[in-house]
Amino acid sequence: MEQSAACGLHCTKINHIGVKFGKEVVLKDVNIHIHCGQLTVIIGKNGAGKSTLLKAILGEVEHTGNITFMDMKENVAKKIKIGYVPQSINIEKHMPTTVYDLFASCICHIPVFLKKDKKIYQEIKNQLKLFGADRLIDKSIGDLSGGELQRVLLSIATKPVPNLLILDEPVSGIDKNGTQDFYELVNNLKTKYDMSILLVSHDLELVKQYADKVILLDKEVIKEGSPEEVFNSREFMAVWGR
Repeated sequence: MEQSAACGLHCTKINHIGVKFGKEVVLKDVNIHIHCGQLTVIIGKNGAGKSTLLKAILGEVEHTGNITFMDMKENVAKKIKIGYVPQSINIEKHMPTTVYDLFASCICHIPVFLKKDKKIYQEIKNQLKLFGADRLIDKSIGDLSGGELQRVLLSIATKPVPNLLILDEPVSGIDKNGTQDFYELVNNLKTKYDMSILLVSHDLELVKQYADKVILLDKEVIKEGSPEEVFNSREFMAVWGR
């Protein structure tokens, strides 16, 4: 990939995150250390607080605790740059907005209804090409398949290169081949950019195959470690009854 890596040696720490909705405790004292160059996957049953944790990291819900980012090269705390791919976005079929329109609106201040800027158009096309999606640049968003849309959203989320990439069940509704392709893309990002990636997933087989670290969440972290350590643990057995 042509962009320079944003990460290098660094660490992201989620410190004592707690979330309440009224009197209901949704998250309780969650602590996670996310290493660079690793795919950290959060698993858990429905209602375990997985998506709420991501929203807390993104600042979309009120929470206790904090998120810190340390640049270990300079040994200083810095403001973290986060890329985000949601589980889904609301798109009407055959809506006229193109991939270029969506991408341009995210990276520049030029109104998308004006004439295409050739320089920005090529810049976007080059970024899409890194994810095998450059042929989609003039295609309407509403006409994209699930796999195509996720490639586009991943392209947007990684420009500029983030320190932490957050993926909320990004392959929901995508077929098996598309899911495998997406995980391969994520794996390449991790290795080429030394990027920290935090992913929520319910596909345990793919988690076993691709994750470096697994977090088992049930309102709090009840087990963490390698896929083997987590999937063979008493805590995992208790949650899934396996």
